[in-house]
Amino acid sequence: MEPIISVQSLKKSFKANHVLKDVSFTIPKGSIFALLGSNGAGKTTAVRILSTLSRADGGKATICGYDVKRQADQVRECISLTGQFAAVDEILTGRENLRLIGKLRRLPDVAKRADELLASFNLEDAANRLAQTYSGGMRRRLDIAMSLMGNPQVIFLDEPTTGLDPQSRIAMWEMVKGLAGSGITVLLTTQYLEEAEYLADRIAILHEGVITAEGTAQELKTTLPRGSVQLDFNKSLDAEAARVLLDMYRIKKVEGEPRSIDVSTDGSPAQFADVLSRIDNSDIPLVRFTQKLPTLEDVFLKLVNGNDNQA
Repeated sequence: MEPIISVQSLKKSFKANHVLKDVSFTIPKGSIFALLGSNGAGKTTAVRILSTLSRADGGKATICGYDVKRQADQVRECISLTGQFAAVDEILTGRENLRLIGKLRRLPDVAKRADELLASFNLEDAANRLAQTYSGGMRRRLDIAMSLMGNPQVIFLDEPTTGLDPQSRIAMWEMVKGLAGSGITVLLTTQYLEEAEYLADRIAILHEGVITAEGTAQELKTTLPRGSVQLDFNKSLDAEAARVLLDMYRIKKVEGEPRSIDVSTDGSPAQFADVLSRIDNSDIPLVRFTQKLPTLEDVFLKLVNGNDNQA
């Protein structure tokens, strides 16, 4: 499928700070692409360049077939941006905010489109209330609705759930899924691992100015060995005895399970056999032995921190 967004060797520096060193990726139409990284990784800088708010120092990017640098006006016609902080006018009502954007974009039948979006984002009951009375989740929904006033083909969501409570975050996730389901391409930046895993068709991990890994969540997980095993015992004292017995391995507590331990190996049959043999030759009764799959958090920490002990 022809990509709707294509980024090749993007570079951006602020004096001696090389924020983007060599960033490349492509995004198919109608998909959700997550740019995952820690604070300061360069996610927002990449979004600002792609949304024509900033210029790259090198490389090339095209959106909807238009060059971001040379054809910025055409790019703006097919994109919309929702930044990290809601950009609503608090002294206007929800409906007035939407109509204002529609008029600025010179859209036909602004009132009808505003009403459609108020209904789609469950804001009809609050449509005539001032935006300053909205909750954080409501403001975020209104902010995204304003971004959709021009029927964009591509929408950039820069950390859209930052500061939201868990219930509002889950509601926002479903909303983003709905956007992609309607054919809109979504580029999402986030530092929440579970958000990227739940939403994205593909994930790129941005670290120190480069993409260190890209793929589906499952593909990224398979880059690590399946070396973590959980040992379950009848008593917490047995779990502690096993911890001492296996002190040559990295061992973690299992949250909420004092009778269990998590043992990290290199994933080889030899180390699995060694763990079982040591337990079997001891007087510690083992209830269960479970191999654990790597998580996206394991992958992220491995790539960002270079932590060789991740399971």
